[in-house]
Amino acid sequence: MKCHFTVQEAAEYMNTTVRFVRRLIAERRIPFHHIGRHVRLKRSDVDAFIDAGRVAAITRATFWGTA
Repeated sequence: MKCHFTVQEAAEYMNTTVRFVRRLIAERRIPFHHIGRHVRLKRSDVDAFIDAGRVAAITRATFWGTA
């Protein structure tokens, strides 16, 4: 299992575009590492970014405001 992703690999892992990943990096919304001129993203940081965007499922009780 890979520990670090390239931008392309991160985009494939998140099922999104390279442009979106580069925007996340430019806006400093996801941690990254510079290795020379290369950019690498830790798999755990990518997973944390995905988990941070998680929205809990709605239940009937929360929808209708009953407990």
